[in-house]
Amino acid sequence: MRTSENGKDVSASPRRWWILVILCLNLVLVVAANSSVNVALPTMVDELGASQTQLQWIVDAYAIVFAGLLLPMGAIADRFGRKGTMQTGLVIYGLAALWASGANDATTVIVARAFMGIGAAAVMPSTLSILTNVFPPHERQRAISIWAGFAGAGAAIGPVASGWLLTHYWWGSVFLISTVIAAGALVVGFLIVPTSKDPNSTPLDPLAGLLSTVGFATLLFGIIEGPERGWTDPLTLASFVTAVVGLTAFVLWERRRSDPMLDMRFFSNPRFSVGAAVIAFTFLSMFGMLFLLTQYLQFVKAYSPLKAGVAMLPMALTLVIVAPRSAPAIVRWGQRRVIGAGLLTVCAGLGLLGVFIVPDLNYWVIALCLMLVAAGVGMTTAPSTGLIMSSLPLRKAGVGSAVNDTTREVGGAVGVAVLGSIVGVLYRSGLGDAAAALPPQALEAARRSVGGALAVATGMQGQLPEKAAALATTARTAFTDGLALALTIGAVVAAIAAAVVWHFLRGVELDTSRTQPGRQVEAEA
Repeated sequence: MRTSENGKDVSASPRRWWILVILCLNLVLVVAANSSVNVALPTMVDELGASQTQLQWIVDAYAIVFAGLLLPMGAIADRFGRKGTMQTGLVIYGLAALWASGANDATTVIVARAFMGIGAAAVMPSTLSILTNVFPPHERQRAISIWAGFAGAGAAIGPVASGWLLTHYWWGSVFLISTVIAAGALVVGFLIVPTSKDPNSTPLDPLAGLLSTVGFATLLFGIIEGPERGWTDPLTLASFVTAVVGLTAFVLWERRRSDPMLDMRFFSNPRFSVGAAVIAFTFLSMFGMLFLLTQYLQFVKAYSPLKAGVAMLPMALTLVIVAPRSAPAIVRWGQRRVIGAGLLTVCAGLGLLGVFIVPDLNYWVIALCLMLVAAGVGMTTAPSTGLIMSSLPLRKAGVGSAVNDTTREVGGAVGVAVLGSIVGVLYRSGLGDAAAALPPQALEAARRSVGGALAVATGMQGQLPEKAAALATTARTAFTDGLALALTIGAVVAAIAAAVVWHFLRGVELDTSRTQPGRQVEAEA
């Protein structure tokens, strides 16, 4: 019998599927935090007078703190209890969101978002580690598949909810709804979610936590700031140097400890290392696509924020439907084939969209490509998460979950930064003569983004209607051309990931002692 620290059996709880509902709700809450706030940024400019720099930090403060604290929070959850860590995270997250909803200036929103990142870092790894400890071995992969489906869908659900709220209420409602959901999840979780922790009571390692936080936070900062400041900007370079030093020191420190926070020997296991790599590659392609396609829908196709969010729903629904079905597929065909096929499906969806994308592309072509990408992500992420979690002892479930989440966040950030930079370079070169005669300030705005170019064109319509129309058409075409190349590169990344899986998972499958009925895993702890 597998037990919690209270001596109760948690693997046969009749409420485990209801527990999964709460865990998925918590997961969607923190995953949707960035995609939902993006929709509210234009409104914050009007209501709070936020500058472009402040808008960027409203988004980045959450992401940097979140990614930086995932590993330490996973270790804290293993040491002191996963339920308590998750509940504490919900309290911090909900109170910070409430603070943001009543803010009168952008600086307050930035600080509140950073505190939301602290709460999210405590919540997210705890959800997966609780799941791993609550479900018995023969049901665990199915539960992880459902969890992974909602993890991917959360990014697509956020803009829909925010778009609807902004249509009916004030901008702060985007944050207030998070407080309401967090409060409900907190109460229900207190009543039905059991707790578990590392029975060995491994001591915390503050230095490892500090080094990993500094390393991943500065890495993410450099990735995010690179496209804006330039990849050779002194601050960008300093961020990368700090990240390399911090993460190198973290690895060296962990290798010499007898009880490390993250045992570096885990990476010698191909299930662990390939699983982490696949998560990073998958979300690099997916998050890069979502970031750019949202702009395409709003600026090129002139969709409202709500309509653009609704346009992403086929992707979210496909993820929720396909991901749970990856579990029986694994039993039949094995993880190598399922993950490889999923990555090739992502490749096909991105590649086809890259081939067909034009400014006036029919929405249903976009929807079909989104469904292809979502089907591939659903087939890929759940088995990859299963590879990571199955390669670790249950007592290290919190750290394993944190590694899964950290690779996801870093991969997504790289996708947004790199693919976004590619589109930016091609967009600026594609403006050409249409922007050459603009005044310096208007030229700078037009070159900065397609939204800026369209705003300049709108201002010119009264006096220079022909030049305004030419600028708008050229800007939309230039952005779309850049998007086509970015999608193609995303497809190539997915194909490379499929080749990595096919090569390194040869002869390696999920440990059957963790997936088949009648087997137990007590010995691993």
